[in-house]
Amino acid sequence: MKRWRGTWSASSCGASRVSDKPTAPLLRLNSIDRIDVATLLNRYGLQLQLVAPEEPIPASYWGDSEAGLQGNRLFARLDTPLHSVLHEASHYVCMTPERRTGLDRDAGGDDPEESAVCCLQILFAGHIPGVGRERLCADMDEWGYSFRLGSTRAWFEGDAQDARIWLAAHSVIDSNNRPTWSLRC
Repeated sequence: MKRWRGTWSASSCGASRVSDKPTAPLLRLNSIDRIDVATLLNRYGLQLQLVAPEEPIPASYWGDSEAGLQGNRLFARLDTPLHSVLHEASHYVCMTPERRTGLDRDAGGDDPEESAVCCLQILFAGHIPGVGRERLCADMDEWGYSFRLGSTRAWFEGDAQDARIWLAAHSVIDSNNRPTWSLRC
């Protein structure tokens, strides 16, 4: 079983990743219908490109089995966790057009945008049959996200209003917190 050692921080939502524990099974691309994921990504002009088993994933920020983002291509292997795919897709949707143009591995952005990305990936999970928000929140917790309220679900349900406001202000979600299927302008 692999161990992860690393740190990631987004102070506006209190999210961080610091973990040195073995990971439990996460929902991975090989256990869901990838056509549903590809269809969701295609709504934003993103192309899901599968990488051969054991091959390095191009443009992956975290390495290992984590998704990579380069231009309008999202790279993943069958062992890539779904939350990673949705997180990188959310970065693509939330970034400025200028950053999308030169995108290669590091999505950049500030803390409010990172909070919006975390929120959007959970919203996306509700649009993938057999996944749902609850499961994605559990996977995010297992991966090592850490939020002020103690869990991803608690943050999403009780402390993510600033992220929803950001997403709505950039026309990424509507007034009912549903994706508009439009990129940030």
